[in-house]
Amino acid sequence: MSSESVRQHREQGRGPVRCAVLTVSDTRTLETDQGGSLIVEMLRSAGHEVVRRGLVPDEPEQVRTWVQEALEDPAVQAVLTTGGTGIAPRDRTYEVISELLDRRLDGFGELFRMLSYQEVGPAAMLSRAVGGVARGKVVLSMPGSPAAVRLAMEKLVLPELGHLVWEATRPGRR
Repeated sequence: MSSESVRQHREQGRGPVRCAVLTVSDTRTLETDQGGSLIVEMLRSAGHEVVRRGLVPDEPEQVRTWVQEALEDPAVQAVLTTGGTGIAPRDRTYEVISELLDRRLDGFGELFRMLSYQEVGPAAMLSRAVGGVARGKVVLSMPGSPAAVRLAMEKLVLPELGHLVWEATRPGRR
């Protein structure tokens, strides 16, 4: 894809995106959740809308239920999650999100780990950030730390969110 083509596609994807934001954590509340609050703040500052906001524990069924409800909500165009993407036994967000995806966006996790490596070195391999499309909606799952959220949002999510939603929802070509 040429840089001109990317520019044209980004132009097509301009405008506010309606987002659902979920924090997955056993230790946070909505009041103490820095990662999810940062996502909300950054989305709004960029002109996007947060139409759903939630927090569930690291319980796969609760994560799945919340995300499925967001995917069924016609007001939601993108679902962003934070937390539960590591390798600890209770970190199960990756598995849940991966099962829900119709199409994976492998570049999201790959680029996030590359950018993380530049900041934290080999510890970046512990991240299982994942993204893709489910039911025609963009789903991006990030780690829970505010530093990781800021990195993903600044370098990956915000520059491409409108473009991603446009690509995920435009009519198919033959």
